[in-house]
Amino acid sequence: MKFSDSNPEILPFVRPRSALLNAVPDVEQIPPMRLGLLAGAGEFPIRFARAARNAGHHVFGLGVAGMASEELYDACDEFRYAPLARFGKAIRLFRKAQVQRIIMAGKIEKTVLFHPFRWIRLMPDWRAIHMWVRYAHENKKDDTLLLAVIREFERDGLIFDSALKYCPELLVKHGFLTSRRPTSAQWKDIRFGWEMAREMGRLDIGQTVVINDTAVIAVEAIEGTDRCIRRAGELCRRGGFTVVKVAKPRQDMRFDVPTVGADTIKTMHESGGKVLAIEAGMTIMINPEEVAAIADKFGIAIVAVNSDELALLAAA
Repeated sequence: MKFSDSNPEILPFVRPRSALLNAVPDVEQIPPMRLGLLAGAGEFPIRFARAARNAGHHVFGLGVAGMASEELYDACDEFRYAPLARFGKAIRLFRKAQVQRIIMAGKIEKTVLFHPFRWIRLMPDWRAIHMWVRYAHENKKDDTLLLAVIREFERDGLIFDSALKYCPELLVKHGFLTSRRPTSAQWKDIRFGWEMAREMGRLDIGQTVVINDTAVIAVEAIEGTDRCIRRAGELCRRGGFTVVKVAKPRQDMRFDVPTVGADTIKTMHESGGKVLAIEAGMTIMINPEEVAAIADKFGIAIVAVNSDELALLAAA
């Protein structure tokens, strides 16, 4: 079978944008609860807080100082800031607010761990030190650090849930999000990049790889997706590259779920990217209608697929 961007029937499993954006997910009926939101940077915490409140939940937000947006004051029922390494304060505030579950959302800039005099800058309290010594001393992988945070909070009976349990509509359904479709050569790059990205996720290095002509141009690590894309633009001056972003093979849906938004598409356009492939049902998309409109404006193709579907394409 030959892949063609001019014949949508070649890809019968991929739905058009209209079906994707209008799809209504199956939503588990959860009674109103008091939810704690541990918020990092980005729009995801804001979107979650608004969606959770619309669903009838009370949201007590606690933002990481210097990272979380001030918009959370309006998005949450209650909102406070706390320093990154003051776990004792965070635990006391959540317990005082009588939250039933805690949601972790938003990006935590791990680069702060590599600043000069990091212990003086962070000024960790004894709960943060206990977490580090007891649960996170072996390495600084994302899963190691975030699971360590969860374990430290669990010592006080504070349980973490996935944001998507309460707001499953934030996950992307499979299909084309844009008018433009990947070409035959770009589908080849998607399949190639998919395996690379899955392996990087298995190693807990990053979730994004950038591919051009079946060559790996850039791999996401501590810098994050947007900086990875910008680096790819510097290395691949001719542009036209493909960005592949997937979940880890054993993704813990309580944290670090792949997330894309309008800024991702703008960065791709500025850097020369032409295709974004994401994992259906495992990726959060902030404002999908806006993302699709911006991508169409810039001539960027976005498609949400999964591993089984790409295996079918490879075998065809």
